[in-house]
Amino acid sequence: MSDMVEVIIDSIRVHLMAPQRVLVLKQTNALRYLTIWVGPYEAEAITIALQEVEVARPLTHDLIKSIFTAFNARITRIEIVKLQDEIFYGNVIAEVDGNEIRIDSRPSDAIAIAVRAHVPILVHVDVMDTAGMSPEQDMPAETSTPPRKEAPDPLSDEANDRLSIFKDFIDKLDMDKPDENKPDSP
Repeated sequence: MSDMVEVIIDSIRVHLMAPQRVLVLKQTNALRYLTIWVGPYEAEAITIALQEVEVARPLTHDLIKSIFTAFNARITRIEIVKLQDEIFYGNVIAEVDGNEIRIDSRPSDAIAIAVRAHVPILVHVDVMDTAGMSPEQDMPAETSTPPRKEAPDPLSDEANDRLSIFKDFIDKLDMDKPDENKPDSP
């Protein structure tokens, strides 16, 4: 398993322009992150398990975990093993009668199961090297501040022209006249 790195769930983010969510995984022994787009239902399933929210009836991932248990299969870990054409591939790894079995899974479903089974989440190093992000490496080398635009002189003709609309508005206000829509106070 030296070709795998362990990650933890850092956060689940909402994309404001799309129905998908972004699952952010953080490498446990380095400051490196992996982001995976997941559907809203999978994100909700992961969030519910992370927050240990009790539901009246088992959700799909609770049911899957129960099926493993019913067949005396112990979930040992989940793995994100490949990234191809911008699609992540994963496996649920379980042990049955001393034999290890791999079950093909979408990473989002595998992670929802991992959270419920309290097992490690592993990512293949090739996937991490290809899609992982490190804050210090992904920042521009030089940060330059944009040139400051000089504010116009408040006494210039340009400034007076721009502010004249407000002066006209204020001049038209009759502050001494009572508001007809406001009830009289006792």
